[in-house]
Amino acid sequence: QAIQAINGYTNMSAEEFTNMIFQKIDVNNDGELTLEEFISGVERDKDLMELITKSFDLSNVLKVIQSG
Repeated sequence: QAIQAINGYTNMSAEEFTNMIFQKIDVNNDGELTLEEFISGVERDKDLMELITKSFDLSNVLKVIQSG
């Protein structure tokens, strides 16, 4: 569902979109994304950062984190 929400802007399938993300940010090519790889990859890729920023409203998540 999350991939479909992010992927709403394109005609790519969820699988194609996921593969593109992994190609961009799976630095060690192990087929898995650690949190560190994900954060680092998104920070390096301006288009991906913009896409994720527009796709997700994380204000509720931030509130939960801040409240402990």
